[in-house]
Amino acid sequence: MTNTPSFQTDALIAEDIDAYLDAHQHKSLLRFITCGSVDDGKSTLIGRLLYDSKMIFEDQLAALESDSAKHGTQGDQIDFALLVDGLAAEREQGITIDVAYRFFTTEKRKFIVADTPGHEQYTRNMVTGASTADLAVILIDARKGVLQQTRRHSYLVHLLGIRHLVLAVNKMDLAGYDQATFDAIVADYAAFAAEVGIESFTAIPISGFKGDNITLAPSAQTPWYEGPSLIHHLENVEVANTAAQERAFRMPVQWVNRPNLDFRGFAGQIASGTIRPGDPVRIVPAGKTSTVKSISTFDGDLEEAVAGQSVTLTLADEVDCSRGDVIAAAGDPPEASDQFRATIVWMDETAMKPGRGYWLKIGSQMVTATIQPPEYEIDVNSLDRLAAKTLDLNAIGVAEFATDRPIVFEPYASSRQLGGFILIDKFTNATVGAGMIEFALRRAQNVHWQPTTITREDHANLKNQKPRVLWFTGLSGSGKSTIANEVEKQLALMNRHTFLLDGDNVRHGLNKDLGFTETDRIENIRRIGEVAKLMADAGLIVLTAFISPFRAERQMVRAMLPEGEFIEIFVDTPLEVAEQRDVKGLYKKARSGELKNFTGIDSPYEPPETPEIRVNTVDMPPQEAAEYIISQIMPLK
Repeated sequence: MTNTPSFQTDALIAEDIDAYLDAHQHKSLLRFITCGSVDDGKSTLIGRLLYDSKMIFEDQLAALESDSAKHGTQGDQIDFALLVDGLAAEREQGITIDVAYRFFTTEKRKFIVADTPGHEQYTRNMVTGASTADLAVILIDARKGVLQQTRRHSYLVHLLGIRHLVLAVNKMDLAGYDQATFDAIVADYAAFAAEVGIESFTAIPISGFKGDNITLAPSAQTPWYEGPSLIHHLENVEVANTAAQERAFRMPVQWVNRPNLDFRGFAGQIASGTIRPGDPVRIVPAGKTSTVKSISTFDGDLEEAVAGQSVTLTLADEVDCSRGDVIAAAGDPPEASDQFRATIVWMDETAMKPGRGYWLKIGSQMVTATIQPPEYEIDVNSLDRLAAKTLDLNAIGVAEFATDRPIVFEPYASSRQLGGFILIDKFTNATVGAGMIEFALRRAQNVHWQPTTITREDHANLKNQKPRVLWFTGLSGSGKSTIANEVEKQLALMNRHTFLLDGDNVRHGLNKDLGFTETDRIENIRRIGEVAKLMADAGLIVLTAFISPFRAERQMVRAMLPEGEFIEIFVDTPLEVAEQRDVKGLYKKARSGELKNFTGIDSPYEPPETPEIRVNTVDMPPQEAAEYIISQIMPLK
């Protein structure tokens, strides 16, 4: 099979530049990644593609020749890998660390390629590059064959929904262009692919350094090869948008565009399907229906818009629709739910904290998500399912999670836009994980809020008080329980209805199954928060005395309650003072190693940054501290 070279000067540039630019604008775009094990030649291949497509300026070529002499690994030849290995550390070590994106074009198609790192420790970078790709080029060093990292990356790209795979057996020049070597590698990879569910792939023998079978196939060195060249295959594979246009219409709303009183449009990028004026649509999750009045763009109104286009829709009716909602085909809308099962790739050096609230971003929706302990972790190398209590950096696992309100979704296998999400740490704003929704849990559809006649306001009025949660936090031995007890005594004298939840007491019953690991501490506070919320709903003033060492969990409880009802009281006692008191002898046990995960010794305490009330028990005895707290929370009605 002989392919016509695609990298050639386009004569249309000289004849009619406007016609050339118009044709260039309407070329389809393919996003793909290169991945595989370390030193399989990913960066060299991309450098070769950029060089052959004439996407390198003269000054860049001169710099490349100079850099090749200083940092290159190809002797006196040009080292194409240096075109994409931009970080100093990458050039010094001859490896890829960060994801490098590069653009190039041929006469038939435009391309954005992501060069992803091969080291296992940079798996999160590889996942980032793969998240938007339509195709993956899996490189294998012909001398080494299929390696563990080859399997790892193949599994990941399949997990991330990439269905177009190219198996590029690279460095064939160093293997003597031996067909038997190529055939053996393809057979080995095919056996692995069948295990993980990869249905098809295209195998091509190449040399990124020499250029064999990159733009023309077969090369003079591989007359036995009868398949396409790499670029011919990339030019002709079906892109995702083509398939997406055939699915039901979905557009997550990113922005409500209201420049004046006479215009109200809903802006977003169409995730799937096709839309025309007059089409019936449904706003999800609200369920309201309308019809499309117009499709507006910067260049004017359109008669039709398809997946991949960014547009502003106006509707025939005044319906409630805002950022985070999804405008969908009226007859085939997506689901909304608040409990899910998903595959999660953890991308942060700090392990996942089950029970902790993370921001979850899916499309244009942002909610709080609480993740349960993983059902299992996946060993990517053996595909075994391993028992796990959490997920560490680069770990992949399956877990259930719940959101604080229903979100519009589709399974990731059907829609990346409405099935893929990222997890964000609420305090650092770092992206800590990425996930793919498998399905909504059935119980989420079967459990509903039961309306009651007597409201929380009615309960509060019966008690003639305003509900509050007085959250005492501080080190063990700081005096939380003593002061909380004194506050409750004084409130009782004022005929206030109260209840005190003490950390030790609760662990005798409700939380007796929990230990003192970081994960158990988070679950301990989550349960107490839910109980405190129920008591506040009953109209009570709730006092809680817990170390509650983590800001994230204190903030989680605050978010459960109406504005102004959560009062954080920091019992501020220095560690040395609390340790001197040591009424229960816990610090002594912790110092001797008998008691593990003890706050202040071998487990951290994160003091409140802006508590409503701060008391210093070094200068203030318990009764005085209690009087001060009551003075700060008055009036109670």
